[in-house]
Amino acid sequence: MKAEAVESGEASTIIATPKRGLNRGISIADLILRGFAAIGTFGSAMTMGTTNETLAIFTQPLIRARYNDLPSLTFFVIANSIVCGYLVLSIPLSIFHFIRSEAKITRIILVIFDTAMVELLTAAASAATVVVYLAHKGNASANWLAICQQFDNFCERISGSLLGSFASITMITLTIFASAVALSWN
Repeated sequence: MKAEAVESGEASTIIATPKRGLNRGISIADLILRGFAAIGTFGSAMTMGTTNETLAIFTQPLIRARYNDLPSLTFFVIANSIVCGYLVLSIPLSIFHFIRSEAKITRIILVIFDTAMVELLTAAASAATVVVYLAHKGNASANWLAICQQFDNFCERISGSLLGSFASITMITLTIFASAVALSWN
């Protein structure tokens, strides 16, 4: 009987080791994705926030295009800044999950806040995408002209800012999936 207890104890240790290794791997992926998402949101906020172009036309005074002329782009900068701040503040908790991969409650809290942040970032990026689309294409029905022929640097910067934000949305979504997988393994 004693031999059976030792064998079953050994078997449970062998099975538990790959689970812990998988949780550590997921924690490392979570940390890396969080870092890259923070860089992406910071870059998007900085690029959009510093976008400014002035156009001199002979018949009119100087015409200026700035991000804060449009409320959707202002919302985009604020939302990216909030999400970047959250991601930077959540990195220590992600490091804690690497050290103690069995923690469940903090991982659940992160999943909840990550979901809220990805919703905020998606809303902001979607609102800014509409403005960028109108800047590139215009709308003939509403008599809105495309401004990107005149303000090409402005349009390139706001388009690039959107790419960084959508990449960050993808990374945060992958972080949520990774955390959900880690929770299901615990």
